[in-house]
Amino acid sequence: MHNMRGPGGPMMGPNGRPIEPPPKNLKEWFERLIKRTKGLFSRLFYIIKLVWETRPWILFVMLFFTLLNGFNPIIGAYISKLFIDKLVLAATGGINDGFWSLGGLLVMQIAFQFIMRLEGSINGMVNRISGELLSNNIKTKIMNKAKTIDLSSFDLPEFYTKLENANREASNRPLQVLRAFFNILSTVISATGFIVLFAKIAPYAPVLLIIAAIPSAYVTYKYRRLTFRYMRWHSKERRQMDYYSNLLVNKDLVKEIKLFDLADTFINHYKDVFVKYFKGMKDLIVKEGVLGVFTSLFGSVVNAGIFIRMAYMVFEQKLTVGDYTFYTSALHNISSSVASIISTTGDIYEGTLFIDNMIEFMEEQPQIVNMLAESNEKPHISQNRTHSIEFKHVSFKYPGMDKYVINDVSFEIRPGETVVLVGLNGAGKTTLLKLLTRLYDPTDGEIFLDGINIKNYDAREYYDIFGIIFQDFGKYAFTVAENISFGQIDQKDRTDLVKIAAEKSDASDFISKLTETYDTPLMKIFETTGTELSIGQWQKIAISRAFFRNSDFMILDEPTASLDPMAEQEIFEQFDRLRGDKSTIFVSHRLSSATVADKIIVLENGAICEIGSHHDLIEKNGKYAELFNTQAKRYLEN
Repeated sequence: MHNMRGPGGPMMGPNGRPIEPPPKNLKEWFERLIKRTKGLFSRLFYIIKLVWETRPWILFVMLFFTLLNGFNPIIGAYISKLFIDKLVLAATGGINDGFWSLGGLLVMQIAFQFIMRLEGSINGMVNRISGELLSNNIKTKIMNKAKTIDLSSFDLPEFYTKLENANREASNRPLQVLRAFFNILSTVISATGFIVLFAKIAPYAPVLLIIAAIPSAYVTYKYRRLTFRYMRWHSKERRQMDYYSNLLVNKDLVKEIKLFDLADTFINHYKDVFVKYFKGMKDLIVKEGVLGVFTSLFGSVVNAGIFIRMAYMVFEQKLTVGDYTFYTSALHNISSSVASIISTTGDIYEGTLFIDNMIEFMEEQPQIVNMLAESNEKPHISQNRTHSIEFKHVSFKYPGMDKYVINDVSFEIRPGETVVLVGLNGAGKTTLLKLLTRLYDPTDGEIFLDGINIKNYDAREYYDIFGIIFQDFGKYAFTVAENISFGQIDQKDRTDLVKIAAEKSDASDFISKLTETYDTPLMKIFETTGTELSIGQWQKIAISRAFFRNSDFMILDEPTASLDPMAEQEIFEQFDRLRGDKSTIFVSHRLSSATVADKIIVLENGAICEIGSHHDLIEKNGKYAELFNTQAKRYLEN
């Protein structure tokens, strides 16, 4: 099954987390209870802090309604008692004033009901407003945190579990938990008031009700924890279900899904995963429900016994009818309060466990940091100048993998050089660029910029010297101008520079034919007037973005793959003309583009197999010559 035990190690769950074994004795059970209680209050404090950061008034308003809701049941029950006693006296001829003697109490009861409804409306309005504000605050915090997280974190399934849970739960769980917490406070206030009043006639009754509720409390807490654990361990299945269901509504995939008739395949995958996920969840629900029936039956028997005793006290004339109504109402309130406290505490417990997902996500620490901690020790990068780059015995493997995708690579890029990376798919070209731009840090070896280890530079300052377009470049649902200006966001208002960048990439021709030229919204995600570009046009927009960025290194990782060979060659030559003395790195499968490079680096299985100019490598007649001649032969045959 899911439980696995390493040699001499603890039982492990499917997510790789150890399963806590049962307590060995009462002392260990009590220690765990203390630990979990501390954790519960720690998470509650975290939620309160989130709400305070959102708007402090939310807490004060919630506290006000908590006190109001706590005393309302007592006040309402007491007004009903006075009214019923007066009504009984009137019915038996005990008063001579007629119906109008009840008028004051009747007005009081109607006024109280009106106030209760008004309070409920205002409370509902406040809850909705505070929910929107808190959701916005948490979403903003998650986005701000996401921008600091390393690219390597996105390669780990465990990170996606944190991210998925944080996004799914954090926007609504905190307020739900806080509302439940304040509901418990108001319930405790009203239950305590009724218990004090009950002490006059039957002090044992509340004690019996609380004892009868203990089995129900145990079942609730146990199965809330088991449900949380199950959902956490099966985050993968929930992600799979989300993935399969979203495939059928993904506008970029809908054409292929229809043409290849893939819809039923994905639906069946969804159903298969759901069946597996639902089986365990259903078992938990059924077991909790069956045990809940027995615990409820036990509580009902205790409840019935107390009600019978109260009725007998009326028969003995120790209580009036109004007293009976008041105390049975109190008894019902205490009983429902105990049940509510158990259920709501279970909700809080479950909810705060889910808040752990957000806390874990927010505590994710970046590994791309400066080796020199003190700011005054950090070297600064001179902008708008040429730079040298050196790789020294660099190796790299992706997180969670054993195989190296870059293996003992060493080379140098001199200031102003044009370098082309060549190799078959999977040779490591894009990974090498990610290491160069410090989206990842090497597993082994070092990378130097101007003779200084790149880990010593401020990461943000280091990123600024690169203008790079990856093969999976971004397509954003913004205007044409905005898409281009994202290359240098602090210059986003320079429409003159945007147009110059578009002219350099040869994108200005098709942009001038769009309905609103540079102000044309792209994609139909938000605007019905949005324009869908061809992949070739998108690539020219992406290349414009690279031209727009005033960087010291220009890097193109196959962004021209959807352009024809002539257009690609023209782009590369244009880059070569316009780059000035900047270093330029190209990745392209069309080796005709490599002929103008100062240096060609040939990668095979993550290692450098050849390095040199086009002329030198052709003369060497090695791997590069084989690739070049094969491609040239194909073009000549065509």
